[in-house]
Amino acid sequence: MAVQQTFWSLLPAIIAIGLALLTKEVYSSLFIGILCGGLLYSNFSFVGTLNHVLNEGIVASLADAYNVGILVFLVILGILVSIMNKAGGSKAFGRWASTRIKSRVGAQLATMFLGILIFIDDYFNCLTVGSVMRPVTDENGISRAKLSYLIDATAAPICIIAPVSSWAAAVSGFVEDGGFSLFIKAIPFNYYAILTIVMMIILSVGKFDYGPMAKFEKNALEKGDLFSGKKNETETSDMAVTDKGKGKGKVIDLVLPIIVLIISCVVGMIYSGGFFDGESFVVAFSNSDASVGLMMGSAFTLVVTVLYFLIIRRTLSLKELMKSVPEGFKSMVGAILILTLAWTLKAMTDSLGAKEFVAGVVSSSAGGLKMFLPAIIFLIGCFLSFATGTSWGTFGILIPITLAVFPLSDPLGVVCVSACMAGAVCGDHCSPISDTTIMASAGGQCDHIVHVSTQLPYAITVAAVSCVTYIIAGIMPNILSLLVGIVLLTITLMFIKKRTANKY
Repeated sequence: MAVQQTFWSLLPAIIAIGLALLTKEVYSSLFIGILCGGLLYSNFSFVGTLNHVLNEGIVASLADAYNVGILVFLVILGILVSIMNKAGGSKAFGRWASTRIKSRVGAQLATMFLGILIFIDDYFNCLTVGSVMRPVTDENGISRAKLSYLIDATAAPICIIAPVSSWAAAVSGFVEDGGFSLFIKAIPFNYYAILTIVMMIILSVGKFDYGPMAKFEKNALEKGDLFSGKKNETETSDMAVTDKGKGKGKVIDLVLPIIVLIISCVVGMIYSGGFFDGESFVVAFSNSDASVGLMMGSAFTLVVTVLYFLIIRRTLSLKELMKSVPEGFKSMVGAILILTLAWTLKAMTDSLGAKEFVAGVVSSSAGGLKMFLPAIIFLIGCFLSFATGTSWGTFGILIPITLAVFPLSDPLGVVCVSACMAGAVCGDHCSPISDTTIMASAGGQCDHIVHVSTQLPYAITVAAVSCVTYIIAGIMPNILSLLVGIVLLTITLMFIKKRTANKY
């Protein structure tokens, strides 16, 4: 059976996502999707399936230098969080924040604001915001599901509209000439990202939730149950916010490592882009390797943090610091396993030609639908990114096709490129096999399927309004379409609030 570059190439991802949402069990769902991809690729040959799944899938994914760098960054970040908890930094920050943030609205807005500030990279954003804000949101009775949503919604959606970010570098790399200037021009038309920020503000200030999230927030508010019986299995006592620093924990014990981490990661990224070899800051950032930069920055931060607590603060012994190494690694095992399986599933869909199939669909739909093309590209970007779990891969295939159909001299050219980016981020935001979604679950210490199922209605709401806004942009490609989208989203959320007021 010929499956290459046909609809069948998407079957492994569809099966994995469908099973994950139905069974609420992500590991087996991903593996079954991978196995399906191996069977289709090898034409149901036993030996061929084993070879493709193990050697060309799992082993190849773990042998990829970029992937390994991300895993190293994850492990080091887990160790840093464990050290800060042992020193009492997290608890001290929680005490300090609780005297200043005294409401659920304030805690949610503070989480969102911190997520917006850490716009450099979505991986870095997810885990840093989670470790810093968990004590604050816990203190104010905000469920881990809501925390994970706030983390996820300020990760990719913020990075895709931040000029100085690894995402700007990635998008610029997919355009031959003027990639960075194109990224800047596309920001006002990235409706999904901008409307996601608007939605978070309305939900927080309006003090309401809907869908599955409402149940989790209700239990957190009324019963103090932050998990609603769905506690993340990877959360152990080692990672809990405890004060093992003999009561000497200070806010600086949390803030200093985070500041060093931010600065070190920025320096690491521009170093990987050639800044110290004479390139300008902008060029270096656009050429940066996020994996290398984050790995080097986190490694330097770990050394500084160990020396700080061992020599300057003297609140932890060398033995206590070294105990944090396996504890931090253990806390990230779940995220690492899901990431590995998600990367392997992506390798299966790539080998079956899923990207080429979707590219053909885009090309064939361009004729005669000029006004609707931004919305069509947005929907295709959503579907491809959701099915493959990668937004950057979606950029790589859709942006060159879009520029071939609409040159930048056409007013719709920038709008369509932005629709590619918005659709890719939307699918990435929704997909249970997306690495950003996985790390948002880890950052919020929330069960992964709970995070996916609770944030999905929110993401779909913004996606629907964004799609309508892109239709409007096809008629008037200017800033007015964004204002219409904001008004439309506000009206939609007020209607939902009124309909769900009695139920919750």
